[in-house]
Amino acid sequence: MRKITNINQDWSFIKDGVMETVNLPHTWNAIDGQGGSDEPYYRGRCVYEKTLPGFEGRTYIEITGANTVCEVFINGVYVGSHENGYAMFRFEITDFIKPDVNTIRIIVDNSENEFLYPQMADFTFYGGIYRDVNIISEVAQSHFALLDMSLCGMYITPKADGRVFVKSLIEGSCMGLTKEFVITDADGNEVAKTVVDADVDAAKLIVDEPTLWNGVENPYLYTMTARLVKDGEVIDEVSDRFGFREYYFDSEKGFFLNGKHVKMKGVSRHQDWEWKGNALTIEEHKKDIELIKEVGANSIRLAHYQHDEKFYDLCDEAGFLVWAEIPVISNFSKKKQEQAKFMLEELIRQNYNHPSIYCWSVANEISINGAASGLAKGISELNNIAHALDSTRPTVTAQLTMVSMNSKLNEIPDILGYNHYFGWYMQTVDGIDKWLDNFHEKKPHIKLCLSEYGAEGVVGLHTATPTQGDYTEEYQAYYHEHYANAINARDWLWGSYVWNMFDFGSAIRNEGGVKGRNNKGLVTMDRKIRKDAFYVYKAHWSDEKFVHVAGERFVDRPLGEQKIKVYSNCDTVTLTVNGESVEMQGDKVFEFDAVIKEGENVITAVSGDCTHEIRVNGTDIPNPSYVLPEGCESFVRNWFSESDEINPDNLSLEDNLGDILFNSEVQRLIKNHAGVTLDSPVLKPLGKIPLKPISKIASKLGAGELVSMGNQFLQTIKKD
Repeated sequence: MRKITNINQDWSFIKDGVMETVNLPHTWNAIDGQGGSDEPYYRGRCVYEKTLPGFEGRTYIEITGANTVCEVFINGVYVGSHENGYAMFRFEITDFIKPDVNTIRIIVDNSENEFLYPQMADFTFYGGIYRDVNIISEVAQSHFALLDMSLCGMYITPKADGRVFVKSLIEGSCMGLTKEFVITDADGNEVAKTVVDADVDAAKLIVDEPTLWNGVENPYLYTMTARLVKDGEVIDEVSDRFGFREYYFDSEKGFFLNGKHVKMKGVSRHQDWEWKGNALTIEEHKKDIELIKEVGANSIRLAHYQHDEKFYDLCDEAGFLVWAEIPVISNFSKKKQEQAKFMLEELIRQNYNHPSIYCWSVANEISINGAASGLAKGISELNNIAHALDSTRPTVTAQLTMVSMNSKLNEIPDILGYNHYFGWYMQTVDGIDKWLDNFHEKKPHIKLCLSEYGAEGVVGLHTATPTQGDYTEEYQAYYHEHYANAINARDWLWGSYVWNMFDFGSAIRNEGGVKGRNNKGLVTMDRKIRKDAFYVYKAHWSDEKFVHVAGERFVDRPLGEQKIKVYSNCDTVTLTVNGESVEMQGDKVFEFDAVIKEGENVITAVSGDCTHEIRVNGTDIPNPSYVLPEGCESFVRNWFSESDEINPDNLSLEDNLGDILFNSEVQRLIKNHAGVTLDSPVLKPLGKIPLKPISKIASKLGAGELVSMGNQFLQTIKKD
């Protein structure tokens, strides 16, 4: 019988010739990948070494996450390499190990690589062995597959009526062997069993009157155990959990789980924590689940790559509906297509059995830099692969605002997401209402969700008069108030995903007074502070009664009359300010008029047994720390104005390409956002190309909306 030994402890880690002892999970970018260093974050080759004893029987090494390229050596002999920084992989090392002492050497490289995804994206590509490493030993000569990319060599396809189809693969001879499949319920009781010859790939079992996996209401799990039997003795055994459920999408009515309409109330999640990077233990994963439960979400978009197997397990247990995806992101490249197919296959094979996963995403914002040659063909190829590997789940992509409603990219996946930031990067918050209604009117057959939306909220920045682009918690909360209402008002919109549940590392960023991070989280990166926007969604989504007075960190406030907001899912809230009480009926957002006096003010909200009190200081002296410092870099601008008039002092599509590319502000934006500097000598011959004729042709070809928005963005930039 196979034996699994964890070998996370006591590795020698060598970077730039300097050695230290580390435990896994480990990343070398925990600090510099989050803005904690003045140096650019390190992208290169590092070495992990460890001495191991001998092992019995067939032996495998299992590495559950190493970013990005990983090479394995045993006793100085090359074993194999893997090019996917987010998936589990294994190598058989039986022929490389000695009976007494062995040296394992793992080289990990997160350098830029033109053949691999991701290379350009708004998150840090942490290097390191950042998940568990195990040795699987004493494996029988014939065993359930360890090298077919799957978790356990077994693929379980349950139907809501109780039928279960299981496919399994044996490595080694099947002569004289049988496979035994047993299903047990959540209490460990056997509810179904069948035995087939070992060379039979597929088997069928039936569970009478199964309890359905019903999302957060009842995430009921069964366990399938597969045993390989020889002469009455079990020589190998694997197991995995699964759930019975059925679901479908309707372009007019939304999403239905087990026959009941369910609005997907979703958040997006990146896997990193403050000063830990992506090197997390089960405790950090559990904390994330707790916070997502608390806000009242029922769905998670796991962006933008395959996450830890432990987290998918926790989602199964909690009942979250999971959007799973691969990092085919930003810039499509034919050179990367083979790796993209490989990553998709690993994602699906390793996570096929999870009932929480409802879709496979094959791309995110892949046209951010325009429609590259072969883009539609490449995405279609990935879409077809997903269908071939799993016919039970739909495919999805997430498009960026600039993708035209008429784009053929929108017709490729089964369901569709759009990433919009109306009210942050462009226009005003009510732009989302107009866009959604316009899209649904023009494309009523498309099953649409809002796959990203958000605004930066930097803890410590505050104002009594929030405005777009000020990075305050107050504006972030206002932004989400509007979006929550807009989403709830449209049943046909099957779901939405806040960007993001947590602040996360993005080494290319330097904005809002914070270096190396994206601050759009509802919760800070250390998971310690729930921003006011968190309570906006808790009021809309959670059944747990509460009241929350907004602005508890906005301590120094202006004197006189001002609005006090309370977020709550109660019907009635009483607000008391310095002994004066007002009761109000409302819905999610309660806005009270109050007078702030000089000195300490006690503000208390009460509804039934729920209470929340904050204390603020009234003063006529503004707190300078509440305002974005002078000269702080920011990506935020009102990109798309509502006017069609051309301001000749600003850039537009009336200008030549060179006027735009070599504009100092454009150069700064490109450098900060993409991490590159334009090479003037190379691009100089293109400088005199007029854009107006090109834009007219593009409009005639159906890209008028994209042209218009591009022109509006340029109109926000002053000419040099």
